[in-house]
Amino acid sequence: QVQLVESGGGLVQAGGSLRLSCAASGRTFSSYHMGWFRQAPGKEREFVAAISWTGSHNYNTDSVKGRFTISRDNAKNTVYLQMNSLRPEDTAVYYCAADPSRSSVPADWGSAYDYWGQGTQVTVSS
Repeated sequence: QVQLVESGGGLVQAGGSLRLSCAASGRTFSSYHMGWFRQAPGKEREFVAAISWTGSHNYNTDSVKGRFTISRDNAKNTVYLQMNSLRPEDTAVYYCAADPSRSSVPADWGSAYDYWGQGTQVTVSS
């Protein structure tokens, strides 16, 4: 069992930056793939980025490529999402999630993740 707590959301102008953090409880964080997802009002949840349990493999969805970077610090049980050049369409609740399967690569679909945080709101004004 792992508990996830996101932080770092807020209101920012278009073109600005935010860094989201997701702190995990438990001693097995380093063995989990981690992902970030987001859900905008009236829309389905969508994949944003994922990183493997070793940190050696990470990828983003196309809409955030070149702007968002996922990283992790296993010593701090924390995964990050650095978001630059934010756009109004990035406005959403952002969730981190943990996948304990240790598959070869982290997944980009939500059902692969067993544990979820409560979410943090990101609002980008135009």
